[in-house]
Amino acid sequence: MTTLVDRPARRQPAAVPARTPARRTGRFGDAAAHLFLVGWAALVTVPLLWAVLSSLKTDREILTSPWTVPATPRFDNWARAWGEASIGRYFLNSAIVVGIALVLTMLLGALVAYALARYSFPGNRLLYHLFVAGLLFPVFLALVPLFFVVRQLGLLGTYPGLILVYTAYALPFTVFFLHGFFRSLPTALAEAAFLDGCSHWGVLFRVMLPLARPGLVSIAIFNFLGLWNQYLLPLVLNPDPERYVLAQGLAALSVSQGYRSDWSGLFAGLTIAMLPVLAAYVLFQRQIRTGLTAGAVR
Repeated sequence: MTTLVDRPARRQPAAVPARTPARRTGRFGDAAAHLFLVGWAALVTVPLLWAVLSSLKTDREILTSPWTVPATPRFDNWARAWGEASIGRYFLNSAIVVGIALVLTMLLGALVAYALARYSFPGNRLLYHLFVAGLLFPVFLALVPLFFVVRQLGLLGTYPGLILVYTAYALPFTVFFLHGFFRSLPTALAEAAFLDGCSHWGVLFRVMLPLARPGLVSIAIFNFLGLWNQYLLPLVLNPDPERYVLAQGLAALSVSQGYRSDWSGLFAGLTIAMLPVLAAYVLFQRQIRTGLTAGAVR
């Protein structure tokens, strides 16, 4: 009697994947993408560093050796720009206008987006598409009628006039951005809160807004950057030099300091204007990535 013994199958060596033209094309694409990103980073970073270094030089160093580091850092350029060139007053005006406009934009935008995303009522989609259409409207076409409307209201050259215009300018993008976040939030949590006796306002402020915090932080940063660097609207609606915002002040400074050949003071003013924007990027870069990723997934 013979028995058959199953012999283990001899392991075949793992096949070495051949280098196909598709893989080589993929690697070439990755290398090209990395090269493009490095070039783009240099294109953005070099002018910023050059402006910061120039703000610490003398006027002679800026003209004779523009690509070297300063022999002795001249921080008095910053003090001169802050005091004598009125950058401090422009900075304070921008902080007041942008700060209040940002609070109003986030409050109104969150309320409108939540109502449009979570409640069904006649005209819901029409209102939403009207806000989206506001994104497509060129601000240049609105400047002249906006000027007459603000002047008839007696708000030309005032903080409230500029704050209201900034709020209306940023509201469409805020509603569009937050609408997707609120629609993606789980309905079961809201229903559970209602069963526990929570009111509509309670559900919004205690449940929905904390869940939408990544989106709120991201849109707040985007609005801050856009409003802080806004130049066209204050140029038309804010003719009072005492209430110039930072972008207006820098434009006036470039003219006046250019005639005086005070280039170090001009670069110091530019650096001071950049600092809040850079600080916002550095402090909230993680929240920006989280908000953008969450919005892309949803």
